[in-house]
Amino acid sequence: MIQLYGGRQTRAAIVHWYLEELGIPYEFVVMDMKAGAHKQADFLAINPMGKVPALVDGNLKLWESGAILLYLADSQGKMPEDAGLRGLIYQWVLFANSSLPQAMTGEAKETQLPKLLAAVDGALLGNEFLVADTFTVADVAMASTLSYAEMLFQIDFSPYSAVQSYLGGMTQRPAFRKGIMGQD
Repeated sequence: MIQLYGGRQTRAAIVHWYLEELGIPYEFVVMDMKAGAHKQADFLAINPMGKVPALVDGNLKLWESGAILLYLADSQGKMPEDAGLRGLIYQWVLFANSSLPQAMTGEAKETQLPKLLAAVDGALLGNEFLVADTFTVADVAMASTLSYAEMLFQIDFSPYSAVQSYLGGMTQRPAFRKGIMGQD
């Protein structure tokens, strides 16, 4: 059985959401981060970086939320056969895990973030999902990052109507509510 290691209010929630969407059996190993569970030898054997999330699937030990998301999509047959569509999924997952969060603080919040959000808004205009006409792992990566932007950084999405609509739809998903919001 897959094991997901994480703490409350960590990036493990993103993977938790996707595991719920996939509907596959898994164990969520909640770690006491304040007590330093992520710095103990048994966890460092899973992730030598001492960070969460981490995932164990058989002999595979994997860390970094974006890598875990892409692995799960691939291993569960949720990646499209078309290389172009796969490339778009990779693009959005990496963007949501790197470029977008980096623009949420400091000077970048004023200079870069509006440009990035305008581009995301344009990509979502008239679309329910980021890639093709179906929910993919790219939506998990993007919607979780956007929801964190709103919750943690008080990012105002009112100038971006497509982003607001998209996030509104994603937050209504039962798996989002369980994984990201901790609601059953």
